[in-house]
Parts: sequence; structure tokens; C-alpha cells
Amino acid sequence: MNAQPDLSFDYSPWTFRANASASQREAQLERQRALAGKGGITIGEGAYVSALAMVDPDSLALGDESLIAAHAYLTGDLRIGSNCTVNAFTVVRGTVSMGDGVRIGAHTSILGFNHSMEPSAPVFRQPLTSKGIVFGDDVWIGSNAVVLDGVTVGSHAVLAAGAVVTKDVPDWAVVGGNPARFIRDRRSPRKPAGSGDGILRERLASFAATARADATEIIARSWQQEASGTGGFGEGRYVDRPGAAATVRAHCDAVEIADLLLRTTPPQLSRDAHAHRLRSLQDPRTGLVPEYGPDGLPDAGEPAFGRGEATYHVLSVGYALDLLGSGFKHPIHAVAGTGPADLAARLNALPWRKEAWECGAWVDAWGTAEYWNLAHAADANRGSTGTLEALFGWLLTRVNSAAGTWGTPSPDTRLKVVNGCYRLTRGTFAQFGLPVPHPEQLIGTVLEHGADPRYFADGRQNACNVLDVVHPLWLARKQVTHREADIKAWAATQLDHALSQWHPGQGMAFSAAPESAQQNLPGLQGTEMWLSITWYLADLLGHSEALGYRPRGVHRPEPAFLLPTL
Repeated sequence: MNAQPDLSFDYSPWTFRANASASQREAQLERQRALAGKGGITIGEGAYVSALAMVDPDSLALGDESLIAAHAYLTGDLRIGSNCTVNAFTVVRGTVSMGDGVRIGAHTSILGFNHSMEPSAPVFRQPLTSKGIVFGDDVWIGSNAVVLDGVTVGSHAVLAAGAVVTKDVPDWAVVGGNPARFIRDRRSPRKPAGSGDGILRERLASFAATARADATEIIARSWQQEASGTGGFGEGRYVDRPGAAATVRAHCDAVEIADLLLRTTPPQLSRDAHAHRLRSLQDPRTGLVPEYGPDGLPDAGEPAFGRGEATYHVLSVGYALDLLGSGFKHPIHAVAGTGPADLAARLNALPWRKEAWECGAWVDAWGTAEYWNLAHAADANRGSTGTLEALFGWLLTRVNSAAGTWGTPSPDTRLKVVNGCYRLTRGTFAQFGLPVPHPEQLIGTVLEHGADPRYFADGRQNACNVLDVVHPLWLARKQVTHREADIKAWAATQLDHALSQWHPGQGMAFSAAPESAQQNLPGLQGTEMWLSITWYLADLLGHSEALGYRPRGVHRPEPAFLLPTL
């Protein structure tokens, strides 16, 4: 019996670049050469044209890294920019011009021609007419949409699934229905509660649908293929974004995104292979996970708790393994066996007045390490020995009762104090399901910080700063209804910003500020964090269920472990 051909690339062409074999790449190039040999056809670098697509144009310019999936039907005079996707069973005919980054959902019809229909003769004898269709850049066209001849669709527009577009669509517009009508401007602020809830829910659902549709491509673009025998893991590793160095966190972010949006694992490795790779990185002496060294293997130096990437890996690797149905191979020895007196001495030695964020991050990692040792203990010796009780006792007696934080916030210190408070409460009160102390004071401090235009004006936000406000607000709001209107107003403003930051096929950038250099480029870290932030912002407004996802990893809203009660 002949083996069935692998059709995955034909229907999911965005997986080709990361996963195709040498023979499959050569077959694709041969397909492109055959098409170009017909004349009038040019195909850019990194493009993909399924062998199951009917591509029979009078002329075609297909841009770099653009994709044509199985059973697409293309005729006429076509210009398709770079990073465009023509999904399965889509029809593009007549005179059609697309900018860059146009995404076309399956079963869509783009018809850049028409029949005359004078009553003097049957329609089939009438001549064809063609005004042409023009799309700008960054346009998302939902599945089963129909775009008729003569239409111009502006840049950044969204045509909802099933829309029948008969008139021009302006830049940034979202349209839907039959005939398509204007729904909203993608950039417009959220309307007041009571009059715009339906619009907000629709916007959240549209954002989540876009994220799911792009998730596989986003993860694939961050898979760095490696030649066997070059050190490290021969088949490849994850990078935050193309061109960046491979990191352990990038692998964990890929696992989190796949779980959050697709409820599966990244397709580059099997579930068991993902878990095996992450587990194998753990240093058996300390229980910590170091960063990759220059040779692609875990850094040979012994990692130290409280310094470097190994400390955050307690969170990122631990929760990635948890999502994979696995866990650390060894206890976190850097924490295991710590007694109450030793813990208190370590806490007292931290630079709380000068580096509140660093101190909060230390507590976060310590509490999370204790959680892994306690929750996944194979024997009682790996569980808590009273140090968790000592930790919460120390925190409750050291909290600033006027601010609800650890450290005294001032115009110069408030950023680090609030951000450190998020890290501290995430790994303690939130992770173990305990109420935060002084929630009303905490809300006041956090809202005052959230009004600082240096960090929260439009175009100034970054994922850390927004997360470090929304999570404490969400946590405190579970206990009190203090300043409810102010919380919702802040959440609505930041949610409007977050929903406008999606880069088609690339995800979200960690920072919105252009001067933040590499942090302004979309990647796995920014995508994972902003997806979680969006959930929390939407939940503060009562509409998180419209997203259809809920964080289950580092940023999970539920406690990870409930301590025994009397």
C-alpha cells in the first residue's frame, strides 16, 4: 500500500518554513519555477504555493514570505504583497492588489470583475467588466467573506467572517454583515458601560479569534532550526523572535501560548519531547535551571538563587512543565530545607528600601520554589517545614499599612514598589489563595501609580508595568469594592490600547514605546504577557469570557495550591 502524502503544509503553509525537509523545499522551489516559467509570474523569497492550489493568472506578483494554501483559486491580474496568506478554498479573481500583511480566511471570495447585465441579452453573453479591488496593509479578512469588484479596503481594516463588502472600507474600520456595515474604528476608545458592552465583547472575541488563527505561525517563526552536531539540541530551539538568541524562557513562552490559545503543545516537538527537554535543563545540585551557554547547552556554572535568569526559570520552567503534565525532576534544593530563622535572615538582608522590585522578585521565586517542592513532593522531607508560615508571618508584619505594599512609595520609588508588590503577591498570596493585607490602601497606591503618564500614557506602556498594576487591582478587588469606577476606567483605557497592538502573524511586542528598541518588536514574551494582561483587564470589566481563554500558567488567576485550614 502506498503511503499517504503529507498534506499538512498544503493546508497550514505557515508551518512549511520551520518544518519542511530538504526534499520538500526542493519540490516547492520546482513548483515555483514551473509557475514562473509560464510568464508574467514572480514569486518572492520564502513564499509558498500549495501544489493543490489552482494558480492560473494572467499576471501575478507574489511577495516575500506570502502563502497560498490548498484549493485556493487565483486568476486575473494579481499583486499580493509580502507576508500575506491566502487560506484554503479562497477565490481571488480579476484585478486585485493587496498590500503587505493581508490575511485572508478560508472560503473567502475576492472578485475583482463582474458581468454586465443589460436586459437586451442573456448574462452569459454579456462582456466582463473590471474596476479592480485594492487592499491596504495589515488587513484581516475573516472566513467566508465576499469582496465585490470596485471596492477599496483601507490599511488595518478588519472584514468580519461572512461579511459581504460592496463599498469602500476606510483605514482601521471593522465591518461586518450583509451588506457589510461599519461596526467601529479599531483605535476608538471603549464606549461608556451600559451602551458599549456588546461592542466590547465583540471586540474581545475578534481579538481572541485573530490570536488563535495566528498562534501556530507565531510559534513557528520563533523556532530556530539547528544543524545536528552543533551543540545543544540538534533539531532546534526557541527564540523570542527571529534573529534573537535562543533562551529557555522562549521555550516556556511557546508552551504557554500554545496552551492558552490552542489547548495543545507547540507542534515542533511532541509533548513528551517538550517535557524531556525542559526537565533535562535542571541542575541536579541546586534544582535551578540555568540559561543556555554559548555552546547551546545549559551553562556549566552553578546557578545561584536570587541572581540571573535561573531565578525566573523557577516560575517559567515550572509552570511550562505543569502545563505539559510534568514537573521538575529534582527538588529546588536552593530552597528545600530552609528553616524559619534562615528565611527571616534572608528576607531581612534584602534591599527593600532601594530595590523593592528585586526583593519582590526574590520572594516570588522563593514562594514558587516552595510550591513546587511542596505540591510535587514524593516524600514529606521535600515539603514545607514551617517556612511558608514564617514567610507569610514576616510579610504580614512588614507590610506598609498605609500603602498596602512592601516599601514606601514616592514619586521616585513608586514604580519599583508597585512592580515589586506584584511579584511578591503573585508568588505568595495569589499562588496560595490567601487574602492580601490592606486591600483598599493597595488599590489607592496602585491607581495613583497607574495614572503616571511616564508609564501608562498611550504608546508608553510595556507589559511588565501594565501587568504589575492590573494583577494587584484584580487581586484586591476580590476582597473589596473600593474605587470600583476608577478601576474600571483605568482597565478600559488600557484594554483599548492592548487590543490595538496585535501584529498579524507575529503577535505582540513587550513595549509600545518605539525607543525601546528590541522590546518594541513582537515576540513570544510580549505575546504571552499581553494575552494574560488582556484577560485580567477584561475580567475587571466583567467580560473575560468573551475571549474564550483563561491563563493556566505563570499568570493563572486561580491559586495553584491551597494550604490546609483548620
